[in-house]
Amino acid sequence: MILSPVLARLRPIWRDALALLYAVRDRRTPDRAKWIAAGALLYALSPVDLLPDGVPLLGLGDDLVIVPALLAFAARGLPAPVLADARLRSARLGRQVPWLLPTLVGPLVLGGVLVLWGVLRFLRG
Repeated sequence: MILSPVLARLRPIWRDALALLYAVRDRRTPDRAKWIAAGALLYALSPVDLLPDGVPLLGLGDDLVIVPALLAFAARGLPAPVLADARLRSARLGRQVPWLLPTLVGPLVLGGVLVLWGVLRFLRG
């Protein structure tokens, strides 16, 4: 299956993002890490970007760089016990719901293919 290598690479990213979500909800997490994670979420959901999403390929590029960088920065500010507990909870959920990642990634990949197809049709014009 073509998606197997893609899913294999996305699993650790998904696990760490879910772990960060668990860690942000923990009382032991410093406020600074919570604010940075909230800023990453707001930036991802905000219609205002450094590069507008309407610009082909570059519009989503800033989201693909800035949001993960902010999340990694937030994760660096977590105490080791909080991060370990959050990763444990994330791994437990991954074992309980193994279909969740493919269900979320499938539509994203399909959407990306459709956008690329649309851009190519537009450019051929």
